[in-house]
Amino acid sequence: MVQLARGTSGLRRWYRRAVAPFRATMQPMESQASADGRPIPTDTFGRAMRDLRISVTDRCNFRCTYCMPKEIFGRDYAFLPRDQVLSFEEIERVARIFVSLGVEKLRITGGEPLVRRDLPDLISLLASLRRPDGGEIDLTLTTNGSALRQLASPLADAGLKRVTISLDSLEDAVFGAMNGIDFPVARVLDGVAAAIEAGLAPVKINMVVRRGINESSILPMARWARETGVILRFIEYMDVGHSNGWRLDEVVPAAEIIDMLATVWSVESTEPSYLGEVAGRWRYQDGGGEFGVISSVTQPFCRDCTRARLSAEGRLYTCLFAVDGHDLRAPLRDGSSDSDVTGRIEAIWSRRGDRYSELRSAATTTLPKIEMFAMGG
Repeated sequence: MVQLARGTSGLRRWYRRAVAPFRATMQPMESQASADGRPIPTDTFGRAMRDLRISVTDRCNFRCTYCMPKEIFGRDYAFLPRDQVLSFEEIERVARIFVSLGVEKLRITGGEPLVRRDLPDLISLLASLRRPDGGEIDLTLTTNGSALRQLASPLADAGLKRVTISLDSLEDAVFGAMNGIDFPVARVLDGVAAAIEAGLAPVKINMVVRRGINESSILPMARWARETGVILRFIEYMDVGHSNGWRLDEVVPAAEIIDMLATVWSVESTEPSYLGEVAGRWRYQDGGGEFGVISSVTQPFCRDCTRARLSAEGRLYTCLFAVDGHDLRAPLRDGSSDSDVTGRIEAIWSRRGDRYSELRSAATTTLPKIEMFAMGG
C-alpha cells in the first residue's frame, strides 16, 4: 500500500519518487521527428505538436460550476453566431494541415460537442486523414455523455476510436451541484454503457475534484470504475478562465487523492503510455485496472506538453491557460493556400513558450485567460 505525506514537502517527495524517474527516461523533445522521418516544428522549449484539440461549438447543455457557471452563462448569454463557427470542411482542412506537421491525435471537444448537428459527418471526414507515413490518426472525443445513447453507435460507425466522458459523482445531488442543471447521473451512466457497447474503448471518465463539494465521491467513483472496467481520471480543480471563482484551498491535491485510494487498495505508479501524457498513471495491484491523476496545479507537466487547441471560431491557442489566440479562420476563408496556412501555424508554434502551471502565482492567476469552454479544454 502506498502512503503519501500531505503538504508541499510531501508532494515534492512523492513527485521525485513516483513521477520524476519516468520523465528522466523520456527522449528529449528536440529529437522527435514525424513518422516518415521528417523534422517537425518545435517550440522554444523543443516541444512538438502531437495533439490537436478541436472545439466544434462553444455551446453546452450543462452549466458546470468549474467551466460555465449558470450565474454568468444564463439564457441571455451571447454565444457565437453560426457564421463565425468553422464549417466541417474548414475543420477538416486545418486538421489535415496539423497532421502534416506531426499531429497524431485529434480530440473533438466543445463546449459540448454532441450538441453540434450532424457531428458524425465531421468524424467521417477526420477519420479519413492519414499521417505522412500512411498511419491512422488517433481520433477521440470528450463529452458530458448526455447524448451518447443516441450518438455512440453513429460516431463509432463514422470512425471515432474512443471517448472520454465527464462525470463528477454518482450521487444525483452532488452531480447536480457540479453540472448546474440537476442532470441525472443515470443518463450519463447510460451514455457510458452505450459507448462501451459501441466499442469506443477504453472509455475514460474525467472527474474534476473540488473540495467541499465532491471529494466524498472519490472512493465510490473508484469502486464503480473498477467494477465497470472504465479508466477513471481525477482532475485537480484548475484556475482556467475567470468565471469559476477558483481558489487554491478548493483544490484536492493529486497526492491526497492517491493516498485516499491507497487506504482501500494497494496501488502503484506505472509508466506513461506516450510522451506528453497529461495523466499520471496508477494501477491497482490486485488487477482491478488503472486510474489516472491530472495534477496541473500541484505537479505541473508543462515541460511535456504537446497540445494545441483550436476554438470553434478558428483561433489557435497554445496553452489551456492562454491569454489570447491566433486567428486561423481568416486565412481559411480569404483564399490563402494550404502552404500559407501551414507557414502561419509553424510560425505560431515556433514562438510558443507557454508554461503557465510551472509559473502559477498571484500575478499569473489575474491574467485575462480565455474560458475553458471557448477553446476546447
